[in-house]
Amino acid sequence: MTMTPELSATLADLAAPLGQDGFVFARAVQIAQVLEAEAVAGWDAFAASWHDLGLDRYMADGGRYRRRRHAVFSVSAAGARRKQDQPHYQSRDYNPLNGGIARWFTPIDDAIAQSAPMQRILGQCFTLFSALTDPKVSPASWHVEAHQFRIEARPDTDGKPTPEGMHRDGVDWVLVLLVRRENIASGMTTIHDMSRNPLGSFTLTEPLDAALVDDNRVYHGVTPVSPLDPGLPAYRDVLVVTFRRE
Repeated sequence: MTMTPELSATLADLAAPLGQDGFVFARAVQIAQVLEAEAVAGWDAFAASWHDLGLDRYMADGGRYRRRRHAVFSVSAAGARRKQDQPHYQSRDYNPLNGGIARWFTPIDDAIAQSAPMQRILGQCFTLFSALTDPKVSPASWHVEAHQFRIEARPDTDGKPTPEGMHRDGVDWVLVLLVRRENIASGMTTIHDMSRNPLGSFTLTEPLDAALVDDNRVYHGVTPVSPLDPGLPAYRDVLVVTFRRE
């Protein structure tokens, strides 16, 4: 049987509230400790790749405010293996706006998929999420999707990080990691229980701030973003990683 590595002290600090409440707001200093030196050293090149994302042409609301790239992995104790490119699919039960169709997005560049930040993020998520999953159902390898998102805000159009509203993703675990905020206001993350009662809210403001969510237990959403200075570019860059049992 594959053994999950023991949680580090920092991961244990995140695991406690995530296991208890179904979500946790992880501050940048905690995530930096999790990523460690090699991944942090490669962060600038990793973050720069968000300047080269393809337009999301599947927005049922007609919006042109979202850019993204996508990749699929199998992640186990042995590491992260990239799978053949495949579409992103959500049923309308989970995404009433854009669900129900196979959506093909521009693939994440191989150099970014294999970079130290991405590989460390996937590996540490595997350790954390496996530790919090019932051993009776915890898989040796997880089906993982990684999404690079840029949400653009314009003077006449707010950017919508979650245009489908408060939602679940139809997976087991979700990481939302802030890469950059540029000239935007708002973008507050809100968490609700299964009866849609509010549980908490926070705003990812610093690169490496993160939200970790148990998708089986809570809903999450993010409020629209608007430009602070309408004459300058305004956007919110995040990496979203989802883990689902294969």
